Amino acid sequence: MKRTRLIGWGQAFCLALALVTVALAQETGGVNARYTKYEYQVPMRDGVKLFTSVYVPKDTSQKYPMIMQRTPYSVAPYGPTVYRAQLGPSQLFQQEGFIFVYQDVRGRNMSEGDFMWMKPYKPQKTNAKDTDESTDTWDTIEWLLKNIPNNNGRVGMWGISYPGHYAAQALIDPHPALKAVSPQAPMADNWLGDDMHHNGAFFLPHAFNFIINFGRPRTGPSVQQGPRFDHGTNDGYQFFLEMGSLANAQKYMKNEIKLWNEWMEHGDYDAYWQAQNVPQHLKKVTPAVMTVGGWFDAEDVQGPLWIYREIEKNNPKAWNVLVEGPWCHGCWSRGTGEKLGGIGFDSATSQFYRENIEFPFFMYFLKDKGELKLPEAYVFETGSNVWKTYASWPPKNVESKSLYLHANGKLAFTPPTDAGKNAYDEYVSDPNKPVPFLKDPSIGMRYEYMTDDQRFSASRPDVLVYRSEVLTEDVTLSGALNAELFVSTTGTDSDFIVKLVDEFPDGRDALDSYQMLVRGEPMRAKYRNSWAKPEPLKPNEVTRVAFALPDINHTFKKGHRIMIHVQSSWFPLVDRNPQKFLNIYAAKDEDFQKATQRVYHSAKFASQLKINVLK
Repeated sequence: MKRTRLIGWGQAFCLALALVTVALAQETGGVNARYTKYEYQVPMRDGVKLFTSVYVPKDTSQKYPMIMQRTPYSVAPYGPTVYRAQLGPSQLFQQEGFIFVYQDVRGRNMSEGDFMWMKPYKPQKTNAKDTDESTDTWDTIEWLLKNIPNNNGRVGMWGISYPGHYAAQALIDPHPALKAVSPQAPMADNWLGDDMHHNGAFFLPHAFNFIINFGRPRTGPSVQQGPRFDHGTNDGYQFFLEMGSLANAQKYMKNEIKLWNEWMEHGDYDAYWQAQNVPQHLKKVTPAVMTVGGWFDAEDVQGPLWIYREIEKNNPKAWNVLVEGPWCHGCWSRGTGEKLGGIGFDSATSQFYRENIEFPFFMYFLKDKGELKLPEAYVFETGSNVWKTYASWPPKNVESKSLYLHANGKLAFTPPTDAGKNAYDEYVSDPNKPVPFLKDPSIGMRYEYMTDDQRFSASRPDVLVYRSEVLTEDVTLSGALNAELFVSTTGTDSDFIVKLVDEFPDGRDALDSYQMLVRGEPMRAKYRNSWAKPEPLKPNEVTRVAFALPDINHTFKKGHRIMIHVQSSWFPLVDRNPQKFLNIYAAKDEDFQKATQRVYHSAKFASQLKINVLK
């Protein structure tokens, strides 16, 4: 069984990194030649101790700032004589010299206490020993300042994915010594648009494959690294189809995964999920912040955008920068970033980021070195493949327009004028034969799906395809995308997936007629009016379903076409909707039914994608 398809979750990346550090460190000897490693159990205000590894420069001729990462994925390798192969966000930091701090968060690996998924911030503490992630960060920094010799009194934080979430949590009630923070691919809200859910739709293989190992119970501090779950096949489409309804996942979970059970009990955006939302608490940010994301991050494309926006809105005096590159999850931290899947970006974007954006940011705020020339928004423009700088994000120099669906599969900037009752396209959605999200078999949420060629699904009868005329000039879309569909169904609930696609022209070698996915997002229609209080659809009644897709910064080149695909399944990336109004997490196999979907494009019911075109 090939394992390469499984790589793609934040846990997988961090655990893999930890596993290779021992062998690499022994081979290179680079870290232990310049640094001395210490291990501590750092006490929190409630007495719980958190395992913390500290790498201190052997050169004591100067004082050093500390740069810290808090993680649920392990600070391995363990043992004072076993060193990591690399320290810090990139090799540049290790060469420069910092005090590097890695901490197992509460309840994970070698730290004491109980782990809680995206532990909510507590604005009102009940007593002096009440804790959350902001207090654990504060207490850790306070202890480090007093106990780690030769520090200069400044602390920075960074992290990717879940560690990025902890970096963002540190901004809620920041310690005065915390001077620079870079939340990278941070989880902001795991129900509305990060990782596990998108607009109420459950991201099945990602959630299943992540939690079946991550959520295992423990009896006390221990290294939580076990073997991957063996699906017995590389074909995720068939595996999850044969599993059936979500309730059948217990065949593999065996009721041992408390966190999975919690998710199944909280299908709607209730108090459980609302409390985990991080951006709502970012109101007193004092450190400099550089939030980093990838336009093609399959896990946390929304989180960086939300974190940046809330800091900008609520902290007008904060030094707050957004960086967005053409990257998959964490790809800015490794490799060159020259391509993703079949799409190339014409330069080493990841290397550029590490050398010209990330390193100067921390050097300036932690060491007072260099000049900081970063703009408000440093974003890569895909399609044209160039870096752009803006004084705000989204950029203000845009014109609001709409791409309208028309009869005969046409897409245009002008609204439809048809007043007839039959101004719609229809298809039959069968949850037992759902539209795949990948052409090739994969057991996980393969990163490349974010730029994959969509021709394999465009030819299906249950996918509607709309194409613009050939573009006579470049068209750059920057910022928000908002879908507004007018639909009807023979069922009482449905999913509607909208995909924005860049169709390449004929005669471009490997990209001949390639249909590049630029942005795709599902919407579970029962949440069209409220995330917390779902409502059924009335069969055969035209209904407005509107929802936001993540921002983009993409140029559709002259000679290309703009395409929009509409469908009602995207499997197994998104769990199947039974197309009945019910609790999907408790649905039975017999609940799944066919439904006829209609998407309207009349003057009265003008389905459209609202966009912002850069002037």
